[in-house]
Amino acid sequence: MPPAVGVAAALAGARPQRTVFSLFSLANRVVLVTGGHRGIGLEMALAMAEVGATVYCLDLPAEADADWRKVQSYAAQLPQLDNTKGRLEYMSGDVTNQEGMWKAVESIVEREGRIDVCVANAGISQTIGCLDYPAQEFHKIMDINVSGVFFTAQAAGRQMVRLGTPGSIILIASMNGSVANRNQHWSGYNTSKSAVLQMARSMACELASNGIRVNTISPGYTHSSMTRIVLQNKPNLEAELSEQNPLGRFGRPDELRGVSLWLASDASSFCTGSDIRVDGGQCAW
Repeated sequence: MPPAVGVAAALAGARPQRTVFSLFSLANRVVLVTGGHRGIGLEMALAMAEVGATVYCLDLPAEADADWRKVQSYAAQLPQLDNTKGRLEYMSGDVTNQEGMWKAVESIVEREGRIDVCVANAGISQTIGCLDYPAQEFHKIMDINVSGVFFTAQAAGRQMVRLGTPGSIILIASMNGSVANRNQHWSGYNTSKSAVLQMARSMACELASNGIRVNTISPGYTHSSMTRIVLQNKPNLEAELSEQNPLGRFGRPDELRGVSLWLASDASSFCTGSDIRVDGGQCAW
């Protein structure tokens, strides 16, 4: 049994101390974030480094660019926390390569001795009408957004089971996996994200006996490099989509920091098979 905290500690006459903040600590833990070269992935990676984790950011470029290195330097200069100091590392990889992903996580474990958290974030979007969707493009989005997420979670889960680690696997889905988008042609993307939701529920049940939790985060419309590509060709789209949102705006990548830390840490120890929507209330209509 874990030590008594909260009300139980108070009633047991324990020495008063603040324990809430330690729930969110990732001190000495090792994390993999795919799609971690920029955008939402890098934002979550930095947040986890801030609370003490060693975070490996995996992405397609052979080398990290200057912006990523600047974020890495920022993380390195953060004050020490709980006698540990989080850091960011970069590694090149392709999430659609199953064998490559297995080897990537194996190499992290060889270097660090463990893997505690996996964030399967890498993905793409496409805007193509359902009746005109070329097979090649449909296969591409499924390969990255579905197979890539599965191979990532699989690679991390294999090592967690081998090491006996009660880890946390976080799959990045989307509110689009639960609802359609008014006046938008995103059937391929929406289908892929719906698959991620069911993938997480299924993996959560399979891996629960190993102490491994699997959950999803479903962001709503969020400013990122991916949404920027869609918006730049449709100057009025952001205003149109914002009008459909109860909070009246797009989200920011940093607004995913809190929920990602909660799912990665012991603060969510009884949460698995769940989807956490961070969509400004979009799905509440």
